[in-house]
Amino acid sequence: MSDDVELEPAVAEAAESSAPVAVAAKAKDDRKKWYVIHTYSGYENKVKANLERRIHSMAMTDKIFRVLVPMEDEVEFKDGKRKITPKKVFPGYVLVEMDMDDASWYVVRNTSGVTGFVGSPGSGEKPVPLQDKEVKTILKQMGIETPKLKIDFAKGDRVKVTSGPFFDFTGIVDEIQPEKEKVRALISIFGRETPVELEFYQIEKV
Repeated sequence: MSDDVELEPAVAEAAESSAPVAVAAKAKDDRKKWYVIHTYSGYENKVKANLERRIHSMAMTDKIFRVLVPMEDEVEFKDGKRKITPKKVFPGYVLVEMDMDDASWYVVRNTSGVTGFVGSPGSGEKPVPLQDKEVKTILKQMGIETPKLKIDFAKGDRVKVTSGPFFDFTGIVDEIQPEKEKVRALISIFGRETPVELEFYQIEKV
């Protein structure tokens, strides 16, 4: 009985000590925002390279995370051939993902080729970040961020195999692996339930 009494404060203390870590991690993610900087048209890639060098030389990798020149592939047909050419989506602009504070703001705005931030309320004031919706649209256009995977089955659901060596077999979903786009299903083979790994596209819910 005394052991239980001694353990309870220890468990409570561990729970309390772990809580701020989770909160701190979430707070750090919340501070990561995308901003737009302006440069001269044609100098976007040079500014990107200059800024990335400064990020590393000034040890700002924990404050400035990504620098992107928004591009998209343009398809054209020339001399009877299909040609894909990368094209700048917003000439004269560069996107920066960063945790905005005085230090990171200084590093970016004093990079060679940067003429300023877009969305600054006034002279000497920090800029307004892009809205999440705007960022997602741009990143999808660039093919950097794909739409979230839609999974219409869950663990325990009965599914039917639609392709591959187990075609037409049915089984029960035992594990879902979204990052691999695979599931592990228990399929009855010769009267025994056997775990089989399948691609998402190989199954459908019964």
